[in-house]
Amino acid sequence: MTPDESEIHTQERKRRPEKLTLIQLLPNLLTIGAICAGLTAIRLGLQGSYETAVLLILLAGILDGLDGRLARALKSDSKMGAELDSLADFLNFGVAPGLLLYTWALDDSRGFGWLAVLAFAICSVMRLARFNVARKTEDRDHDNRFFTGVPSPAGAMLVMLPMFLSFALATGPFLPDIVMAVWMAAVGLSMISRIPTWSFKTTKVPRRSVGFFFVGVACAGAVIITWTWIALAALCFAYILAVVVMMPRRRGAGETPGRRP
Repeated sequence: MTPDESEIHTQERKRRPEKLTLIQLLPNLLTIGAICAGLTAIRLGLQGSYETAVLLILLAGILDGLDGRLARALKSDSKMGAELDSLADFLNFGVAPGLLLYTWALDDSRGFGWLAVLAFAICSVMRLARFNVARKTEDRDHDNRFFTGVPSPAGAMLVMLPMFLSFALATGPFLPDIVMAVWMAAVGLSMISRIPTWSFKTTKVPRRSVGFFFVGVACAGAVIITWTWIALAALCFAYILAVVVMMPRRRGAGETPGRRP
């Protein structure tokens, strides 16, 4: 550390308050709650309660979407919080979904099922590592409307698509083991690919259409609650379609894809 960096670090430490309010700790508490949800999902998967386990991973995804925004809103974001969030993402979206799919259908797949789990987890951690590096040297000119590759939460949703379909049809695993293993590995590779994927975070709604947007969200929530597994499977197919449709348009624009996860 150079003298200038040491001085900046000292000044930052002086500016930090010695005590934090409980509301400022809330973002990290949400992240810890997401970690607990992911770990509990793994435990329930080992016990055979797969539907509840999947719902816990979805809950972890919701908490993951809230903690960062809440930290920025409360101005309580920190380097430790960012690292904690990254580790939670790896557990909840890189480890738990693969293990669930493995214990649900691939534990007797002659080894190639476990290879798919390893491939998915390694791709997830590589994506998160790439993001952590990019975050420290972020180019302000990149297009925030797009991710590079499939984001980790979306990857977790996609890899559990066979489970959504099975739960919707009220049957056990109906796809061949090799198909599910290949699907898991393919989703993992999509996370570390250079495929541009649309970021819903930057989507803007016209002011005159906000009311209709709220009604649409309420209806979508009611559909998910009423027909959970069918709705989740439909969301996965809609996401895949959106990626396929937006990809040629994005590449045709000749812009460099964004680097956020």
